[in-house]
Amino acid sequence: MARFYFRYPIYSLLLAVSIISSCNGQVNTSSPDDKANTSKPSPEIIGTPPLFSHVDPVNDPGIVSQYIRSIFQDSKGNFWFGTVGQSVVRYDGTTLKYYSEVEFFQGKSIHAIDEDKNGNIWFGTDHGVIKYDARLPDGQGSTFKSYTENNGLSNIKVGRKCILIDKSGTIWVGTQGGAFRYSPSADSTGGKCFSLFDLLPSVNIKDIMEDKDGNIWFASQDDGVFCYNPSATLRSNGKAIKNITGKEGLGDNYAGGMIQDKTGNFWFTMKGGICRYDPAAGFTEFTTKDGLGGSEVWGIYLEKSGIIWITARGSTTRYDPSISNSKAFTVYTVEDGLNCCVQSMYQDKTGNMWWGAGQGLYRFDGKRFYQVKQKGPW
Repeated sequence: MARFYFRYPIYSLLLAVSIISSCNGQVNTSSPDDKANTSKPSPEIIGTPPLFSHVDPVNDPGIVSQYIRSIFQDSKGNFWFGTVGQSVVRYDGTTLKYYSEVEFFQGKSIHAIDEDKNGNIWFGTDHGVIKYDARLPDGQGSTFKSYTENNGLSNIKVGRKCILIDKSGTIWVGTQGGAFRYSPSADSTGGKCFSLFDLLPSVNIKDIMEDKDGNIWFASQDDGVFCYNPSATLRSNGKAIKNITGKEGLGDNYAGGMIQDKTGNFWFTMKGGICRYDPAAGFTEFTTKDGLGGSEVWGIYLEKSGIIWITARGSTTRYDPSISNSKAFTVYTVEDGLNCCVQSMYQDKTGNMWWGAGQGLYRFDGKRFYQVKQKGPW
């Protein structure tokens, strides 16, 4: 059963291309049996699908893209798929649009996607931030704007899940050199519109999240977790930020992916599994001994229902917090249709779960995973 503790090492979330090359596995390309997931007509393909990765290429020209690191559905219902070094893809229900390297500034790897209150789409990449202006006509590259060092980003390596637009409309960007905030007014006058958030040390940010109370959380690689309360009155020592480190049980100060569940508890990925953090009771560890499918954990995602998904090398685990025994964990492997190298997870507005893995795009029909190719089933 789960063990309670206050000092346990939490290490690096491992999901790099250098290890992706070993993740080939059986995949299920058949259509789902669930009638609710009946496929739509094949979309029109616009643009040129990208070439496959030089690392462990999948020789299937029909997939959406080999490595999909980020998935997002905007307020208009469009899906955006961020690839690894191969630009961005948009699916609007009728067309599947591949933006060229010229349009998207040389096809950067896209690690995070979010939408602001004006309908603009923001992309965090390995070479800065890119904004898609929803007000401009699509095409000719005019819809995308790039932000790099010249715009105030002293570090342009944006982490995964490290674009956050909070409830107040503030745009946050997490990089390997700290967190930045965006100023629309400075952008409109041509000034440096990104500024370093100096209440936070210049740490390597791995995730940014807003909790139910409006606090902003930053998970770092080596310096623990930081919680910023925007409504707090700054004292003379500037302590509007709480830092949770090894002293509180965060091990060697690393937290990768993180979520807040429906009861208000926080969850972090860690070496050997995941941990739940209750501010009143401390940390609880869950590993393969408790039912997780793998010990090399890569990602964590919360469904609207409260179900938690955990990805690891060789497996994906569905965890139901309402069940208090080992039956709470359901483990899926490549035999259940999903290639092991999961890059991203996302739940759309209708409740469907999507996965980006090492062999393309996937959906879940309630029992098995199936591959979504350019022609569907969508």
